[in-house]
Amino acid sequence: MSECRICDILKDRSSEIILESEKFAAISDARPITKGHTVVVPKKHIISFFDVADEDTCDLHIFLKEVKKILDENHSPDGYNIGVNDGKAAGRSIDHLHIHLIPRYMGDVSEPKGGVRHILGRNNSYEP
Repeated sequence: MSECRICDILKDRSSEIILESEKFAAISDARPITKGHTVVVPKKHIISFFDVADEDTCDLHIFLKEVKKILDENHSPDGYNIGVNDGKAAGRSIDHLHIHLIPRYMGDVSEPKGGVRHILGRNNSYEP
C-alpha cells in the first residue's frame, strides 16, 4: 500500500470505477452525500487542482462532461455541485486531487439557494 488512498484505489480497483480514460478516472464516492456522488481523479498523483498540466485541463473538462452524462442517464438529477477542496484550510483530507461531482435533486434540502456561498455557514460573509 502506498501513502495515498486514491492511488491505492486506482491500483487495486478497490472501488467502483464508473469511467476511465488514459489520464483520469471517475470513482463512486466512498461516503456519498447524494445518490450518484462521484469523484473524478487524475491517474497521475497530483495534489492540487492548480497543478494539473495546462495541456490536460481540456481533457479534464471533457472527462467531467462524460461522467455527468453517465450520471444523468443513471440518476436523472436536477442539478450538480462541483467542488474541489484545495488545501488543508479548504478541507482537503486526501492529498490527491479529487473533484466532487455531486448530483442534486429538487427537495434534497429545504433551500438550496446560495450553494457554495454557504460553505462557511449561512450568515458568513467576508467584509474587507
